[in-house]
Amino acid sequence: MLKPASLLDLSKTLAKDIFNGLDYPWEALPLISSFILDLGNSLSPDEFHRHENNVWIHKTAEIAPSAFIEGPAIIDSDTVLRHSAFIRPNAIIGKSAVIGNSVEIKNSIIFDCAQVPHFNYVGDSILGYKAHMGAGSITSNVKSDYSIVHVKYGEIKICTGLLKFGTILGDNVEVGCNAVLAPGSLVCRNSTVYPTSFVRGVIPENSILTNH
Repeated sequence: MLKPASLLDLSKTLAKDIFNGLDYPWEALPLISSFILDLGNSLSPDEFHRHENNVWIHKTAEIAPSAFIEGPAIIDSDTVLRHSAFIRPNAIIGKSAVIGNSVEIKNSIIFDCAQVPHFNYVGDSILGYKAHMGAGSITSNVKSDYSIVHVKYGEIKICTGLLKFGTILGDNVEVGCNAVLAPGSLVCRNSTVYPTSFVRGVIPENSILTNH
């Protein structure tokens, strides 16, 4: 259930090969930087502009003048970066994605058609195909005691070996406004998180989570 292909349609991202041979999707997070550099250098200059600091942007992407991309990063086709979007190092953003007003993305993979449109923080996380985060919802990527992040799956506790790991949203996951996703949380395919909810552990596919 927690294998990359069980949570994510790997055909819906330029980063599909980063998951080759991985047991869990979060194992891709430390690999993003080097993967971007290798992939970026293979992208066609007919399709992608290469900018300073190893930033590759598809020629059909719409980038607001106030957006900031730190790099290394890849922005795929028909994606929109709106006013004051802040892309920090190590971000892969897929086709037809939306990164909105005052949204911050860091060391993350955003799959095709995912939407992060309003006042969100996404750090050390993976958002699947057509995943959507409501306004103000965030991924918390560091534990309060700064210890290693574990994934709690029923009675099983999986050590990720990572000090920074936010969340994995499977394909078609809907996260409501002002929800908080705890470090090491996974929301599996086709599930819905209600507004203002707190998410911890693994939420099974086709589920509804509400803390109310």
